[in-house]
Amino acid sequence: MKLYCLSGHPTLPCNVLKFKSTTIMLDCGLDMTSTLNFLPLPLVQSPRLSKLPGWVLKDGSMFLDKELKECSGHVFVDSVPEFCLPETELLDLSTVDVILISNYHCMMALPYITEYTGFTGTVYATEPTVQIGRLLMEELVNSIERVPKAQSASMWKNKEVQRLLPAPLKDAVEVSMWRKCYTMPEVNAALSKIQLVGYSQKIELFGAVQVTPLSSGYALGSSNWIIQSHYEKVSYVSGSSLLTTHPQPMDQASLKNSDVLILTGLTQIPTANPDGMVGEFCSNLAMTVRNGGNVLVPCYPSGVIYDLLECLYQYIDSAGLSNVPFYFISPVANSSLEFSQIFAEWLCHNKQTKVYLPEPPFPHAELIQTNKLKHYPSIHGDFSNDFKQPCVVFTGHPSLRFGDVVHFMELWGKSSLNTVIFTEPDFSYLDALAPYQPLAMKCVYCPIDTRLNFIQVSKLLKEVQPLHVVCPEQYTQPPPTQSHRTDLMIDCQPPAMSYRRAEVLTLPYKRRPTRRSRSCPTLQIPSCPWRSSLVFPWQQFLLCCILRTTSTCCRYTLMGKGEKYPYSGFSCHPGPLLQLLPSGAEPLAEALPWHGQVRNYTQSRECDANKSLCPLFLGHVPG
Repeated sequence: MKLYCLSGHPTLPCNVLKFKSTTIMLDCGLDMTSTLNFLPLPLVQSPRLSKLPGWVLKDGSMFLDKELKECSGHVFVDSVPEFCLPETELLDLSTVDVILISNYHCMMALPYITEYTGFTGTVYATEPTVQIGRLLMEELVNSIERVPKAQSASMWKNKEVQRLLPAPLKDAVEVSMWRKCYTMPEVNAALSKIQLVGYSQKIELFGAVQVTPLSSGYALGSSNWIIQSHYEKVSYVSGSSLLTTHPQPMDQASLKNSDVLILTGLTQIPTANPDGMVGEFCSNLAMTVRNGGNVLVPCYPSGVIYDLLECLYQYIDSAGLSNVPFYFISPVANSSLEFSQIFAEWLCHNKQTKVYLPEPPFPHAELIQTNKLKHYPSIHGDFSNDFKQPCVVFTGHPSLRFGDVVHFMELWGKSSLNTVIFTEPDFSYLDALAPYQPLAMKCVYCPIDTRLNFIQVSKLLKEVQPLHVVCPEQYTQPPPTQSHRTDLMIDCQPPAMSYRRAEVLTLPYKRRPTRRSRSCPTLQIPSCPWRSSLVFPWQQFLLCCILRTTSTCCRYTLMGKGEKYPYSGFSCHPGPLLQLLPSGAEPLAEALPWHGQVRNYTQSRECDANKSLCPLFLGHVPG
């Protein structure tokens, strides 16, 4: 069993697991932090950005003023933003059989994988993951394509040139892997390869491996995955949460007794409490609006924004903000708000019950009905006519490099009355603000990350007790800026195996002495010419019918829920032997509607030559 590590970002993973002759990609996250090295893409011409001076080496030996611009001591690439792709040279990605997606943030590199590597397999994901992932990709493509750049910068990527550049460009890794954004046709082609799955649904891969998605509790439709053969079990835990938010709670019980547990997607801000951050968000928002200022919230079109709107719904009246307009601006704003209301079966129990009252699961439906929340596809059109200040604007992108957020940063950045509140933890807010300096507006950092922290994950590992834990190397040591905080790392025994980008690990596992049960609610024996189909509870017993003559022996395939579960616990051949398994099991003949005499055979007893139909029984199977 080998693990190929294609991404260096612990919360945007992309790994490939080779297991039982199958090649399985675990997520395909796209590292967008590379965009922080680029200048913003303004929706309207920005005199400030267009007047930035070009950057040249101090000795004048090289001129890159057409590609690089300097702003407040920082150097930026003046080109269309590019993204850092997962490794594509570590192994042949055309050999990948399936891709398992854990949540919509971890599928943003999917078009690069499916459309450029020769991939011909199948992608598995839940319906909310696919639909919301489509929205995120659509917003990304739309935000970049509507502000075309006439030039493309590439000279600075030369290794000999890059080493002469100032930080952070000098320290940027894998710049040769940076690529421009995909197109919508490529997005549609990638999504067409996805097969929808539900929680606890068992998917057979080539008869060798079975994969099962479990609720991870992090986002709508987010999943952890169980990958198992008859004797080995691998758990893949990515982007999970134990907090009570809008998704279904995390399924922890199914992770128990894993041979290997691959752990990714922990919180990026382990020292911040999500509840405390929400409180700071609301108080800073209210203070700014009361003073006559506007609030800008850079965000994704799905996820945390649902929880923020729900908190504001409960807060605005008591804070005296009932007359303040809230604007949600995104090309996919309407679709996002609608999807959140129709995926009821993927929500937590409290929100599911509202559907049957009937009430909308999320209160933002009422905010829209009362005109307290308005949504628009862009700043053009109807928004220009309805725009009133002071107000609160939710828009993307959190990197501040493209999208409608760039316009509001340019519009409101010169006034100290206004505030920008960062709630997404994916980007350094100081790096995001760098090309807008000098900046007069206030900046507040309230990152809200509901994923597992180190205390929670250490407790989880003690409960599920995997034999081995595998995780990014960032989780096995304290943060560089807090080297004394040994509590900010994974604590487990034996110590976790760590990996970094472009590494290949050989995973240890101890073969289990007994075969793992692949349980299903019912067990069916297909109909045959002489016998009608029989259906029995799986927990009761297994049954195999063997047609025995002097020259013929047939074994039937056991089936449950449309999937095949071949039973090969014994070999069938013409002759004098049938054995009862397990030894000493009580026969359940009285439960079977057999015609004629029922006989139980042992190793020492021969089959009656006059009897052509001989039943074999496997007694009670633990559930």
